[in-house]
Amino acid sequence: MSDPSAIASFGYELGILKRIRRSGWWHAGVRDPESVAEHSLRVAQLAGLLAAEEGADPARAAYLALWHDTQETRTGDLPHTVKPYLTKPDPRHITGDQTAHLPDTARASVRDAVDEYETAETTEARCARDADKLEMLLQAVEYRDIGIHRVQGWIDSALKGLSTTTAQRVAEAAVAISLSPLAWRDR
Repeated sequence: MSDPSAIASFGYELGILKRIRRSGWWHAGVRDPESVAEHSLRVAQLAGLLAAEEGADPARAAYLALWHDTQETRTGDLPHTVKPYLTKPDPRHITGDQTAHLPDTARASVRDAVDEYETAETTEARCARDADKLEMLLQAVEYRDIGIHRVQGWIDSALKGLSTTTAQRVAEAAVAISLSPLAWRDR
């Protein structure tokens, strides 16, 4: 490894994701929304499950999902309300800057994952992208079930954006389940 301090420094930068809150939820009235890191963990887990069901590589889908929002260490989590005012930064450009000092193999691994996710040409990338939407849907249902009322837009948006059959079926089931405490355990 040419420079272990570069990986350590990037590791510190990635730690910022634990402190960045998913800002769109503030518009719905959520006082303490989950962090980008919390969101990304469930996205990666769901991506692996979706990929397994779709006959794709679960590990690859999960890996792509792990990197899908890491650019937010530099931009913060931008809610959809900024669209009329800002041009969305290119995740590949930000990832390029973030990984510039990493050793060659690590740098290529991250950049390739972000590019594959953004291009969405592989089944693994489509599963990772669907997992991002599915996680948002699950979070919206969870918030709804604790009394947050303005979440239907997130649910509708997620349902419209899913591309895999598995994600569509899971989303339909998720919306249909009325969550009570630990309802998932009783299934």
